[in-house]
Amino acid sequence: MSSTRIPSFPLAQQAQIIRAHQRDLIHVSSLREQTENILRSWFGTRWLTRFDKEVELSIRLIYHALTTGRAIQTLGEEYTNTWVHLKSGHTQGTRAALILLPTIPSYLLARLGPSLYERHPRLKYIATAVIGAIEVASEVNLAVFYIRGVYYRLVRRLLGVTYISATPIDPNTRPPSYSLLGVLILIRLGHRLLYDNLDEPQLDGRPISTLLNYDPESDLALSGEKEPLTVLNLDTMSTSVRAGRVCTLCLEERTATCVTECGHLFDWNCIYNWGRERAECPLCRQSLNLTRLLPIYNL
Repeated sequence: MSSTRIPSFPLAQQAQIIRAHQRDLIHVSSLREQTENILRSWFGTRWLTRFDKEVELSIRLIYHALTTGRAIQTLGEEYTNTWVHLKSGHTQGTRAALILLPTIPSYLLARLGPSLYERHPRLKYIATAVIGAIEVASEVNLAVFYIRGVYYRLVRRLLGVTYISATPIDPNTRPPSYSLLGVLILIRLGHRLLYDNLDEPQLDGRPISTLLNYDPESDLALSGEKEPLTVLNLDTMSTSVRAGRVCTLCLEERTATCVTECGHLFDWNCIYNWGRERAECPLCRQSLNLTRLLPIYNL
């Protein structure tokens, strides 16, 4: 009597895991861009700027809920012929954690954080320390992945989620090694820990947001009369002149005006948020460097 043999699959190689994540990022980014274009045409740029975090959260949740949540491959995993391998038991809870842990905490912190910090200033320092620790742990995890090649994301390491491959391993082919990347990441991390982390654009050695006393996470800009950085006396301006002071991103009157290297004028908060997502001028598509934005208070 012959016994049924259960097939075994090898762990996915580093290159497969990297390509799967890259393809998923491309598809999520494309889906978000198309959704934003539709919402922008319906509700306008200012509405989209106000609810951009909810849009991003919804896109990511929908994409991963329809794939990982349903125990089927994502488009990236299908492209590389890999599958998520979960430990026995509690599979539904693990899949839910894979979807929610990378998305919900960061959204709640970004959306609810500013109001909580105003009421409890000490929470800001605690949250900053926690976020910094998570970023360092993620960097270390990525470096270990490039050296050892198992867990690409910190969440997957904590949950013990691995990838298996349906492609047989060729014993005559040596897989590529990414160990050098892991070493370089550790060197970069060591440099960041030794010196100040200058992720935010700097101007004359100071963060740009502190120069303008501007919070990039704020929802909407103030009106022209309430904006303290606008030194013009808007009450004495004619209606026609004020009508020409329009930010081409939000299509409303410019406040805290700044100019790009290519000579275009925008609201500071509009172009700042734009530049964090796309390093190009929204009008002429020339290179956009946030450290070279010039505040102009009298235009």
